[in-house]
Amino acid sequence: MLPIDISAELGKYGGYAIFFLLGSGFGIALELAGFGDSRRLAAQFYLKDMTVLKTMFTGIIVACLLIFLSSAIGWLDFSLIAVNQTFLWPGIVGGLIMGVGFIIGGYCPGTSIVATASLKLDGLSFLVGATIGAGLFGESLPSFENFWNSSYTERYLVSDWLGWSIGATVFAVTILALVMFYGAEKIEEFFKNKDTGNEWTWKIKKRSYIYGAGILIAVAALVWSIGQPDPIRKWKIMESKYASQLSSKAVFIHPLEYVKTYNEATIKLVTLDLRTSHDFEIFHLSGAENVKLNDLLNTKVVAPLAQLPPQGVVVLIADNDSISVKAWKYLKVQGVLNLYILENGLHNWNNLFAGKTISGKTFNLASPPSELLEQFPKDSYVTKIKIGSKKRAGGLCS
Repeated sequence: MLPIDISAELGKYGGYAIFFLLGSGFGIALELAGFGDSRRLAAQFYLKDMTVLKTMFTGIIVACLLIFLSSAIGWLDFSLIAVNQTFLWPGIVGGLIMGVGFIIGGYCPGTSIVATASLKLDGLSFLVGATIGAGLFGESLPSFENFWNSSYTERYLVSDWLGWSIGATVFAVTILALVMFYGAEKIEEFFKNKDTGNEWTWKIKKRSYIYGAGILIAVAALVWSIGQPDPIRKWKIMESKYASQLSSKAVFIHPLEYVKTYNEATIKLVTLDLRTSHDFEIFHLSGAENVKLNDLLNTKVVAPLAQLPPQGVVVLIADNDSISVKAWKYLKVQGVLNLYILENGLHNWNNLFAGKTISGKTFNLASPPSELLEQFPKDSYVTKIKIGSKKRAGGLCS
């Protein structure tokens, strides 16, 4: 299942070669689209040449449809695709500043690189200015760092904001993009024909535009009708990737390893207790959260778990392994990393620690201290927890 870790598959230098080819191809595409000419880029702000808007919207919509169609049919794991973190107000202010710079200089950072590669002096001047500006920004950041980090939201999609399904959102965004494309085409035509005596018409003159729009709408409707795979369907698609971790018991941890992890200051431990509310109230581990299995099908519940920092570890507790295994499957395919199961749940917990004392004193079984580990042989358990960080496939704006 995509995305593929190119560096892992082809090695470091093979990865560099692919990245170079992709970057070169991107630059060539921008040059062919006319994005290496500052006059053409700036003309969009005067409504005389809308090539930038039309090209960017076309690229965005085509990429969007390919991504979510691939995800819908099980070719792509969307949870591994990078989504830029949202800093709402800093983003708005930054966008306004960049827009003013775009109008004045005629370039954005990416297109200035394309122009420089084409040996255009204005592109080189803009690139040098952008580099100096970035340096000045970095040096002055401490003076407004609170604002810079404000209104933060991790992995916040338009569908999350609207409260719609991804399919419905993709369809709506496709229609919106086509309307804007049409509007840009007609505005451009109006200003080009102004004072020339040529007739302006609201009709679409190019049949290729009609055919292209029809294809985009059809694909968007297909994405909506298929829907994005839920965890149950996603596990069927990804079972071959993760099933060995369950069959080999690689994700089942010993209670002693839980105690070690619980007392590790560098680890953010999240414990999900899947037992009944009654059993949870009678006894539960300190800091544990009581959840139902079906709760783990809710993206709002799972999202914070999938967005834990690299040092985050999630441990599942249930009355029997069949429930914890099912919960593990649900969470794993939704992008939760460092995910483990406490073997046998809490059945052996009291028996293992019964009668144990620390310096002659009893301790709280719900929050056992690390000193408890000294009372067991070092080979009492095999360490299973391995901290790993998620690699997300990302991109770069031009």
